[in-house]
Parts: sequence; C-alpha cells; structure tokens
Amino acid sequence: MNLLTLLAVSGIIFVIAYFTYGKFLERKLGVDPKRPTPALTMADGVDYVAAKKPVLLGHHFATIAGGGPIVGPVTAVVFGWIPAVIWIIVGSIFIGGVHDFASLQASLRHRAQSIGTIIKEYMGKRGQTLFLAFSIATLILIVGVFIILVKDTFIAVPEAATASVLFIGAAIAFGLLVNVLRMNFVLASALGVVAMGLSIWAGVNFPLELGAGAWITILLVYAYLASVMPVWVLLQPRDYLNSFLLYGMIAGAALGIIIANPEIKMAGYTGFHNETLGFLFPILFITIACGAVSGFHSLVSSGTTAKQIDNEKNGRFITYGSMLLEGFLAIIAIGAVAYLSQADFTARMTELGGPIGTFSAGVGFFMSHLGIPEVSATTFTALTASAFLMTTLDSATRLGKYAVQEFAESRSEFFTNNHVSTLVIVAGAGALAISGTWSSVWPLFGSANQMLGAIALLAISVWLIKTGVKAWFTIIPMIFMFIVTLAALLSLLQTNFVNGNYFLAVSAFVLFVLCIVLIIEAWRALTTADEDTSVKI
Repeated sequence: MNLLTLLAVSGIIFVIAYFTYGKFLERKLGVDPKRPTPALTMADGVDYVAAKKPVLLGHHFATIAGGGPIVGPVTAVVFGWIPAVIWIIVGSIFIGGVHDFASLQASLRHRAQSIGTIIKEYMGKRGQTLFLAFSIATLILIVGVFIILVKDTFIAVPEAATASVLFIGAAIAFGLLVNVLRMNFVLASALGVVAMGLSIWAGVNFPLELGAGAWITILLVYAYLASVMPVWVLLQPRDYLNSFLLYGMIAGAALGIIIANPEIKMAGYTGFHNETLGFLFPILFITIACGAVSGFHSLVSSGTTAKQIDNEKNGRFITYGSMLLEGFLAIIAIGAVAYLSQADFTARMTELGGPIGTFSAGVGFFMSHLGIPEVSATTFTALTASAFLMTTLDSATRLGKYAVQEFAESRSEFFTNNHVSTLVIVAGAGALAISGTWSSVWPLFGSANQMLGAIALLAISVWLIKTGVKAWFTIIPMIFMFIVTLAALLSLLQTNFVNGNYFLAVSAFVLFVLCIVLIIEAWRALTTADEDTSVKI
C-alpha cells in the first residue's frame, strides 16, 4: 500500500463525516443560530471577545493541534500503522469530534462557563470540586510536558527558537492593527503572513542558542504573560497567524506525498505487546490522544472558544471541523514515518531526538519533491511544530488559571487573583519541567488527559439526559473512554510501582480514585432526578 491511498481514503472519510455525522450532532445538540452567544451578551474586552470566524478557527485549531497529533501517533506506530490509523479515524469522528462540539454547546448554554460549572449544576458542588482538582492536575501536566518538548526542540533546532520569539512580536502587532487601529482585516492578515515569513528567514540565518535552564525560565515567563494579557493582545492573533503555518505544512506534506507517492514499508501490525510501551490495549488509546480524542479540547471549547464565538452556527465548523482536520494531521504524522522500515524508524527516533525531529525529517522529505531543498523543508516543519507547541503551552496556562479561579471561588479570594492563579499553574509546571523528560511523563499525561475527556463526556451526558435529550451519542463514547483510561491507570500504577517510580504510581492511583468517585457522583445525580425530569438514553 502507498501513502497516497492512505491519505486520500482518510481525507474522504473525514469530509463525509463532517457533512453527515456533524450535521446529525448539530440537530441533537439543538444549535440555534438566532440565539445570542456569551461573546456578545457578556463582552468585557478581556476574555469575552467576539472573534471573526477565521480568527477563532485559527485560535481553536492552533490550540488543540499542538504537538499532540504529532508526538502521539509517531510514538504509537511501534504497534504498527494499521491500529494507529483505525483509532485516529474512528476516534476523531465518533468520540473526539463529539466531545469537542458538545463541550462547546454545553458551555454556550451556561454563559460560556467551564465543564466544571456544568458539573456543579447537574451533579453538585462535590462533583465540581473533584473535576476542577482533576483539571488543574491535568493542565499542570500538559504545561510541564510541553515546556519540556518546546525546550528540547529549541535546543535541537535553534532556528525555531528565533522564529518563535519573533512570531510573538508579529502577533502582538497584528492584534494592535486589527483591534486598536481597525486596519482592514485582510490587509492586516497579509502583513502578518509576511512578518511570519521574515521571522522564519531570520530564524534560519540567526539561530538563537541557549541552554535548557534558560529556555525553561523564558517559557515559564512567556506562559505567565500570555495568560494575564487580554485575549486579543496575544492569544487570538498568535493562534490565528500560526494557523497559516500549520495549513501550509499540511498542504505541503499532502502535495509532497501526492508527487512522491512513497510505499509504506513499516509493518502494519507488530503485535499486541511492545517492550517499551506495553500492551496495545489500553496504551495505544492513551498514547494517541490529540488526533483521536483529548480531554484538553473540552477545556479549550468551554474555556476560551465559547467566550469568543459570535454565532452558534459556526460551532460545527470550528470544533467538529477542527477535530477532523487534526485527525488528518495525525494521519500525515503516521505517513511521515510509515515510509521507513521499522529499523530505520527506530534509528531516526534516536538520532533526531524523538518524535518531533523524526516527523520533521519525514515531512521535509515529502516537501522536497515540490522543489524545496530538503534541509529547508525540514527546518520549516520543525519551526511549525515548535510554534504549535507554544500555542498549546500558552492556552493551557490560561485554562489552568480559569480552573484555579473557579476552584478557589467562595474558598479563597487570594487565589482568584489573575496573577496568583496563573502562578499556581506556572510554578507546578516549572517543577515538573525541571524534574523530568517528556517520555517519562507522557504516559501519565495521556491517561489523565483521556480521563478528562471521559469525565467531560460524563458531564455532557448528564446535562443532555436531564434536559430530555437521548444522549447515546455521548454515552457510548464515554463508556469506552472510561474503560480505556481506568485500565491504563491500573497498568501505569503497576508498571511504575514495580519500576520504583513511586511518584508516578501514586499519581496514577489518585487519578483512578478521583475518577471512580466522579462516576459515583454522576450516578447519584441521575438516580435522584426530579420527578418531572425526562430521563432518556
């Protein structure tokens, strides 16, 4: 089989799903384009800021499509490319897309509040407290892991560091041009793209070389500043402009595959057990998170996107569409290594420092068939990947701030402060980044992230059931994700305990217990429904 066939079949399936299952979800969720959104009714110029459709698409897609759809698939192909591709396609359409779209709609019906607030309304204060504690822990893991990945990328590819720093300046300038000077949006976008091109040129010619400690410090300061600034100053414009990089990389990789038409050399299936990762079930399903389903996406949909969307009718395009596009990116990530033999793949992962470098080399090879020098194409891909690691980093910090503030509400006014709540996330992530490597933290991050997705689907299902909606389209994915993540946490608990990694073992145990308690709380909420509530499944 060749990569072109794999890419074409996957793309066709995703397009069909968008226009069929996506519309079905739109009807089930009761999308109403005439209903005003919180971005309009609660506008505050800081968090609740209505964004143009392409800007919000760029923000949402750039945030959810960080390094996850690259790192996860490239790591998981040790089980073979066939199970990875099947999980990406099925997961994106029937679990991840449903999770993201439903999270957005649930938030919009509750004043663009978080999933935690929805849990409080339908499952009680204790359920909200447990969910927020779980969310904060997961977001600290996310920020910590992505600081490690960005730091490693900047050290390995210093050209990416220069370009990323300059991207920040270009994004702030774009935000000022559009929101303060009211420049024509198309003209400002064109200038922004030119500025990004110049940033890439400067990166290639003036690489910024710093040590690990310096980069960790700089990235923590950046995450803090991005979190406390108004969303229109940096977050919106940065994510929007960065989306052009990702669109360009996806298009370049796809066109390169069409021209090169390489054969798949990697084994389709290598066996149920891998010496490094463990058993295919459940490890495959937590290793490939973004690209199939990711609990982090529910925090994005209900944390920032819901506060910026100007019309409910754009929800399917922005959330369900972004999830399918991310799935397509994950297929490209599979293709970037599947043309290698198993031995070559293993060697390249070691030589190039892990999945980001291996992915960049693969896409660079494809794009070289467009007449672009392979070295330049590989550098561009690494620059793009690092830019999207940064977008996940800053958005996750902001979402963590919201979670800390919500957790502290009515408990401690001190921790509701914008700066203090941000520092909680930054300090925890910094300690994690200093203490470990991405490979040791990724399995726990994947488990916590996927469990967060299961809990979000649980909250959405309770909301739908209590409002009289037949919620099988969220209940079935929810049950599957709980089975996967509970099994994964038990596996990690055993593995880390045997290997002497007691911190990770205890963390897995705590997450497992939290999850069980939340399931019990949800069951109590459903079985104690008011008599006039129509409970339908």
